[in-house]
Amino acid sequence: MIMLVGLQGSGKTTTAAKLANYLRKQGQRPMMVAADIYRPAAVHQLQTLGNQLTIPVYAEPAGSNPVDISVHSLEYAREQALNVVILDTAGRLNIDERMMQEVTTIRNRLHPSEVLLVADAMTGQEAVRVADDFNKAVSLTGLILTKMDGDARGGAALSIRSVTGVPIKFMGMGEKTDALEPFYPDRLASRILGMGDVLSLIERAQETIDEEEALKAQAKMQQGKFDLEDFLSAMRQLKRMGPLRNVMEMIPGFNKMADMPDMEEALEGDQLKHIEAIILSMTLEERHNPDLINGSRRRRIARGSGSTTQAVNQLLDQFHEMRTMMRQMSSGKGQWARLARQYGGGDGIPGMPALPATAGYSNQGKYNSGKKTGKAARKEKRKHKARSGRR
Repeated sequence: MIMLVGLQGSGKTTTAAKLANYLRKQGQRPMMVAADIYRPAAVHQLQTLGNQLTIPVYAEPAGSNPVDISVHSLEYAREQALNVVILDTAGRLNIDERMMQEVTTIRNRLHPSEVLLVADAMTGQEAVRVADDFNKAVSLTGLILTKMDGDARGGAALSIRSVTGVPIKFMGMGEKTDALEPFYPDRLASRILGMGDVLSLIERAQETIDEEEALKAQAKMQQGKFDLEDFLSAMRQLKRMGPLRNVMEMIPGFNKMADMPDMEEALEGDQLKHIEAIILSMTLEERHNPDLINGSRRRRIARGSGSTTQAVNQLLDQFHEMRTMMRQMSSGKGQWARLARQYGGGDGIPGMPALPATAGYSNQGKYNSGKKTGKAARKEKRKHKARSGRR
């Protein structure tokens, strides 16, 4: 039995569902218990979450005693062969004697394996006092910090750990039922210092990205056959990893980019939804062969997706540029391959060579592919012919 305690509004009910979902992925058979009979709709909220996750929820009619509900839930769990019981106890707006007496009685009657305090990381040092009071009353075995995806950097985590002496076991990283991560001190320290968190990113990718699809996409990239259908699939898998801002903050160096003014709208807005709408407005043939999309087709796609022709043009231009980059990097030839070798050879920012003048964006903001055009190209061609003739 895992007993969740904490103040009202700290996110206990949602955390109960997240924890149940996490344990089921580990091969357990969890059940949730609606022991909060005081907060309006608390029981209904837990039942709704249970239906979404197809995880059983034990509840009794209004007016039942929370201690009796908790005792009866154990009997029900044994009957249903469920091996983990997660108890969602009542919270209060502030700590009072009656509340503490209730959770103390439940603990003494049921002797749960874990008593976890669910604390809101946004409350700062106030969470320390709450943790200390709960620890004195029910002897906590661990902590779960919620709302760690917000502006909170985790300073309260250090204080709570110091005052209570019990470990922080999980962090809530969002509203969704899969947004719960095991707590690793070194990883949180890396995030606080802006150094990213690559290990958590890898674990999240392993959980959300289909390995078979990823291997197929990789093979297509290497063969230069990556199309808009594959791009749409990759984008959807990226969305499943959580908010784009959170993903970027885990990548070393990219966390600073996330705060740039130009990136703010792209990360917080509905840019991915707009891109998805544009691609879905194309026919299957157009997705597999984007070169078919001419002016009239672009206007039709823009109308179908509720966007503009300029937005369609921008997406196609970016896709063609990305596909060119993939082909060059997989073949080892071209400017992108040279850039990859150049950056791969550098060791860190200080020794990293400057971008070559033949690639990237010019001072005017226009893309320069490095290829000479017009008179310059014809002049170069004549010189090459002259040299060949002399040889």
